[in-house]
Amino acid sequence: MNYGYLPSEEETNPPSYCETDVQRNPLQMYHYLATKTCLEGKHVLEVGSGRGGGAKYIAGKLNPASYIGMDLAHSAVALAKKLHQLPNLKFIQGSAESIPLPDNSVDVVLNVESCHAYGSVTQFLSEVKRVLKPGGYLLLVDFRSENKMCIFQEQIHAAGMNVLQEENISKNVIHSIEDENTAKVNRINKLIPPKWQALFSEFAGVAGSKFHETLKDGSRQYYRFVMQKAAI
Repeated sequence: MNYGYLPSEEETNPPSYCETDVQRNPLQMYHYLATKTCLEGKHVLEVGSGRGGGAKYIAGKLNPASYIGMDLAHSAVALAKKLHQLPNLKFIQGSAESIPLPDNSVDVVLNVESCHAYGSVTQFLSEVKRVLKPGGYLLLVDFRSENKMCIFQEQIHAAGMNVLQEENISKNVIHSIEDENTAKVNRINKLIPPKWQALFSEFAGVAGSKFHETLKDGSRQYYRFVMQKAAI
């Protein structure tokens, strides 16, 4: 789902799922992002919803009126539809740079570890602003190299929305990687053929991987943003 998140001491609203869930830390990434605003009764869009596990958690636990998970990959959308069914949840195929929804139709947009892969982040942010209702929120977490994060922050501040929060959460992600490392390594050893385990461990971001080490030395940074479209 994502690299996971361990909350800071001041974050006291714990998720309501079982503490032994193997996806606990990735779900916490969603939970502590989504609870930056109230989603109850709201219309929510997730851009880049992947296999849909985070979408199912938020739709089921935080009571939005509707939750649309959108992904570019047809295969991801098909799998999410098969795995996750809730009355207020649906999945659609679409591009982050051309969101197939009307202007001013969404209360909250979520984007989790996704926009670093987009062809045009500026176009994505423009599309988010277009589909958000006045006063709506963009809640976003993503990583970049140190230099690219500076560029990304400039794009964020030039997007024409109010930046309410801008937090470096690299330490929270580092702690998550280290916290779940034993369980993650055990799953890789059990499920992945030996010849692919080293490659998959890098992709999964286990402790000691390039992703983990670059977060630790600061050459890669992970940020959380809360943005709001101006109210009319």
